[in-house]
Order: sequence, then structure tokens, then C-alpha cells
Amino acid sequence: MMRRFEEFKKLHYNEIPFLLGNVWNVPTAVQYEKLGFKAIGTSSAAIASELGYEDGENMSFEEYFFMIKRITSAVKIPLSVDLEAGYGNTAEEIISNIVKLHEIGIVGINLEDSVVNNGIRNLKNTVEFAEKVKTIVEGLTKRNIAIFINIRCDVFLLNLENALEEAKQRIKIYESCGIDGIFLPCITNENDIKEIAVFTKLPLNVMCMPNLPNFKVLNMLGVKRISMGNFLNNYLNSQFEKLTKRVLEENSFVSIFE
Repeated sequence: MMRRFEEFKKLHYNEIPFLLGNVWNVPTAVQYEKLGFKAIGTSSAAIASELGYEDGENMSFEEYFFMIKRITSAVKIPLSVDLEAGYGNTAEEIISNIVKLHEIGIVGINLEDSVVNNGIRNLKNTVEFAEKVKTIVEGLTKRNIAIFINIRCDVFLLNLENALEEAKQRIKIYESCGIDGIFLPCITNENDIKEIAVFTKLPLNVMCMPNLPNFKVLNMLGVKRISMGNFLNNYLNSQFEKLTKRVLEENSFVSIFE
């Protein structure tokens, strides 16, 4: 267990950023391992979709845990879990969930500083969220649980006008909580990425977006981890629809075997 954790943590301090393959079932996890990926992470949005839910903790933790357990049992490479807002209202409930994940070999988690209510995502109060994160970190330390805590800051995802400054203010507070990494989904501007990478002492994680710079540029900007998100899942689902339409239009299965 400790070896996997150390292996995963070390990936965030290499000279070049590592690409995290986001998975939603056993076959995708196995394929990423076969392709030589050093680590994988769940996409909660993709798994929720597979189970017929909208994103935003609409599936139960028990359902999610079942999928996570099946995935981690199928591969040897480290697996991190997108835990969204923690699947619990209190720090103790979230700690309990993390303990269960640790027991099955999970080496890292993402926690978001926003929450979805009635389909609308809003940022949490910075100080209150940081206090909860600090309590979680301290609770895990008391239990001798080593797990990589990646905090997802959603200011760019929510397209705030002052996203860069808000991100810096939040990161400064989050750093004092004892976390391991910072994740800024939807940050794409090269100057913004470089400024954050220089600003924080923590490894910076960015996510697949249409206008995200290529991996070589991200490396030069100081990025350490690149996530794929649920976009490959979305793409494959769209291809499934296109191929099925061809079968219906052509009254033939030939297109499947091309």
C-alpha cells in the first residue's frame, strides 16, 4: 500500500508532467495499464453517467464504491478517486469514506471546493471549506493513512471574472491545510497556468480542454499532472450513437467491422 502511494506521489515531482487516464469501468482501466499509463483516476461524471445519474453526487457512495473496488482489483497501477465534495456532509463522514477507499488500495483523492445543489454548482466559502479539509487531513494523519489529497479549485470551471486572483487567494489558504496537490479544471490560458505554477509550492494539475496547450507547452509552464476528465467517455458515447445510426441506415452490420 505504502509503495503504491509513494509511487503515485513521486509522479507529481518528475521533470515532465504525467498523464492521468480517467476511467469509468474495468475495461478502460485495463486498457490504460496496457498502454503504459503510470496511474489512473476515476471520473465520477463518467461513472455516474454509466449508472444513469447526473454528475454531482447523485449516485450513492455505495454504488460508486462498488465500481471503484472492481476497477482497482483489475489493475496494478495506482488508482486515485474523484471524490467530488466527499459524499458526506461532515468531515467525519468524508474521513470514513476515505478510510474505506484506503482499505481497498486507493492512493489518492480529489476534493472539490464547489458543490452542486438542484443542478447548480456554486463555490463553497473558502475559510469553511479549508477548515473542513484541515480536519480531514488531521483525521487521516491520526489514523496513519497516507493518501494523496488533491484539492480541485473550481474558479475557472465556473468562469469567474476574477478567476486568477480568486484561485491564488484560495490556494494560499488551502496550502496551509496539509494537502498534496492543486487541481484547476478549465484553466487554459498559458499566462494564467504559468502564474499559478510559480505561485504555488504544490504540484499543479490541469484538465483536458479544447484549447488546452499541448503537453510540451504545459511542461514548460510548470504543470505536473494532466487529467483527461470525462471527455473520452463522452466522445466514445457519441461514436456509439454514430455507428448505431449507420447500422440502422444501411440495414447492415458491415460498418462495425470496417
